[in-house]
Amino acid sequence: MQIKPEQLLSSFKQGLASCYLVSGDETLLVEEAADAIRREARAAGCTEREIIDISGPGNWQQLLQSAGSMSLFADRKLIEVRLPSGKPGTEGSKALLDYLAMGSEDILLVIAGKIDKQSQRAKWHTALEKAGAIVTIWPIGPRDLPRFLAQRLQAAGLKPDREAVQLLSERVEGNLLAAVQEIEKLKLLATDDHVTVQTVLDSVLDNARYNSFGLVDTALAGDARGALRTLRGLEAEATQAPAVLWALARDVTLLAHIDEDRRRGTSVAQSISQRGVWRSRTQLVQDAFNRQTSGSIGRLQRLAFQTDCAVKGFIKGNPWQYLDQLVVLLAQGPQPSSVARRSRRL
Repeated sequence: MQIKPEQLLSSFKQGLASCYLVSGDETLLVEEAADAIRREARAAGCTEREIIDISGPGNWQQLLQSAGSMSLFADRKLIEVRLPSGKPGTEGSKALLDYLAMGSEDILLVIAGKIDKQSQRAKWHTALEKAGAIVTIWPIGPRDLPRFLAQRLQAAGLKPDREAVQLLSERVEGNLLAAVQEIEKLKLLATDDHVTVQTVLDSVLDNARYNSFGLVDTALAGDARGALRTLRGLEAEATQAPAVLWALARDVTLLAHIDEDRRRGTSVAQSISQRGVWRSRTQLVQDAFNRQTSGSIGRLQRLAFQTDCAVKGFIKGNPWQYLDQLVVLLAQGPQPSSVARRSRRL
């Protein structure tokens, strides 16, 4: 049978299945589902756990050997098969079918990567579905992430503002492990369990004197001198250039989208709202956009691309020098070349 991840815990009330297949690309959610099955298996008497890592065809023989051997410490054991590729191959398919035919009293847990549609129609997959339960973990997309985070925060006993959830969603950029870690920090920082935008900022921004997000906001505010000072501080603190670029590139891309919307007839204010900019940053983004032209926004995108290429060694040059130009242009907008040169020496 197919079980949705959120239904897994309640499914245990009907009893533990003899085998489980947990698959997907979201490592955190896959591990959480596997942990839930492990706990339930221990409660059912499977105090022994045997792990089989599938790195080649020959590893599959361990599954049948394990099924045929008696546990030394318990009547039943949990046999955990780790299949990162999501494809068992010919030998693996046969081994799984043979295992199911043995009618073992042990519990089988197969943890796999993403399984494609063709594999879902294979005999081994349909046999596992018939004999036990299949839990498929789907990726959490950008649109679903705020709802996911809100549910996590509420489950942690916190009461988040909508804008706080949106900010956290932007900052973790789909990294669920980072999101869960931030929620743990918010539990310590929140006052009266209330999570605001400021609470998230206090949590997400590290304790270093300089931080990438502060750099971006300073540049968006038009403070070229302050933005360059922060950039120098980040470089001096051995911050990785890709982390700084990521923070800058997000808002450069946002400005490009707003410019596209404007050329299609959408007002800047409406575009900012539709693009999900949280309220406390609306004026900051609008002021930054008003300083730019379509040409300068294109230049910002090229500088971001050049920085990325310099980081990866595709072009010559120091990525921090490209970041200098990017920050100045973002803060000042298009300027005569002589003014731009003076600004970079601030």
